[in-house]
Amino acid sequence: MEHKVHVIPHTVIQQEESVKEVPKGVELIQAPKIWSETKGKGMKVAVLDTGCDVNHPDLKDRIIGGRNFTDDDRSNPEIYTDYNGHGTHVAGTIAAQENDAGVIGVAPEADLLIVKVLNRNGSGQYAWIIKGIHYAIEQNADIISMSLGGPVDVPELHAAIKTAIRKNILVVCAAGNEGDGDDSTDEFAYPGCYNEVVSIGAINLERNSSRFTNSHNEVDCVAPGEGILSTYLNGKYATLSGTSMAAPHVSGALALIKVYANQQFGRKLSEPELYAQLIRRTVPLGNSPKLEGNGLVYLTVPEHLAGIFAENVKAAVLSAT
Repeated sequence: MEHKVHVIPHTVIQQEESVKEVPKGVELIQAPKIWSETKGKGMKVAVLDTGCDVNHPDLKDRIIGGRNFTDDDRSNPEIYTDYNGHGTHVAGTIAAQENDAGVIGVAPEADLLIVKVLNRNGSGQYAWIIKGIHYAIEQNADIISMSLGGPVDVPELHAAIKTAIRKNILVVCAAGNEGDGDDSTDEFAYPGCYNEVVSIGAINLERNSSRFTNSHNEVDCVAPGEGILSTYLNGKYATLSGTSMAAPHVSGALALIKVYANQQFGRKLSEPELYAQLIRRTVPLGNSPKLEGNGLVYLTVPEHLAGIFAENVKAAVLSAT
């Protein structure tokens, strides 16, 4: 029996023809407060998902290319259209552009590389995911975002992720939606529970842990994952819930952090250093570490810490590795 990977289960709450707002999740992680410093320009985020609505007005100018590895459209590699909606929603949270309409993503000037590894049913073969990761590596992606998972630990998938990490690519994964609200039980979804990835759990907009979010010792941090408004099919918008919605908040946040940190240090930081920069921008919410890891991603750095920014990074890297 062939094992498959699927989109992390999610709930579509509602669809809308048009909106004009900064999504509440983007505001909750404090992204707008650092847009004066950077909006992610120059960062390339590979979105491994169901494809994307490439003509969506909030996304079309952010998409720089892509590849289809699925059986949709007779496996034509040049057609990475989204027929599901999941990938378009994820892409919008990462980098929907600022255009005085619709929504705006966490890193509205970052580039999107659309890597279609799940078909119209939200299902994909492990081979498709592995090929997609290697494609993202070949395209020199800065960040790989994966809101997908399966129950099986596949060594080849793990090896592909390790290769990306060695290339200093940050790999962000949704933790999974099999949680039961009890941190004494562990729920595992791969690749979200690999130690090498940045595993993201979900909270609601009131900063409470989402009942569905997986709990285990590899959760690194949490982000908004309930009632998340973003781009959807046919130029529309939708509100969805799931750890699938939490992970792209962190992918976008890392695009901002990487630009800012590289500028501050005058060099390109390694993957462990960038991970440390993410973790120092988290705030504990009082939940079990199995549910929230280091806490909520919170991008603003208090002024009283700005002067010791460089001094802290070495200690943070040591603790993260």
